[in-house]
Amino acid sequence: MNREQFTALVTREQESLRRFLLALCTGNHDDANDIAQEAMIKAYLARDKYCEQEKFGAWLYRIAYNTFLDRLKTQRDFCNIDEADVLTAESSADAQFEYQELYAALRTLPPKERSAILLYYLKGYSIQEVAGIVHCSEDAVKKQLSRGREQLKIKMKQ
Repeated sequence: MNREQFTALVTREQESLRRFLLALCTGNHDDANDIAQEAMIKAYLARDKYCEQEKFGAWLYRIAYNTFLDRLKTQRDFCNIDEADVLTAESSADAQFEYQELYAALRTLPPKERSAILLYYLKGYSIQEVAGIVHCSEDAVKKQLSRGREQLKIKMKQ
């Protein structure tokens, strides 16, 4: 893939990818933008490895998801459900976010469950596609979706 083709494909996916990363980073614009930029650089450097039979969006999301996981290795980015109310209260500066309550609830989920929920419900990927992006089995994705939904139901009812 040449530079112009890559640029055209990234331009088409860029806003969607940033929204996904913003939700994955529970509303933290700086982290989401940093991860998006790093993922796009990695994708550009690996563009020769892109296979035309694969959806470009799924390939880019996989790179972004792996970049997100790399960042988690150096920082813990989720808390248990009992700590979510404290986080919401402490982040009053984030009140400008329309989805602050959802971000607080998503923050309580482990990264794998959060990713599965966002890819399946927010981005509309199939269970098979989610499994390919997050490198796990379809059964694992189904379990992550189930656990994630249950935790979100509990948190959003409070």
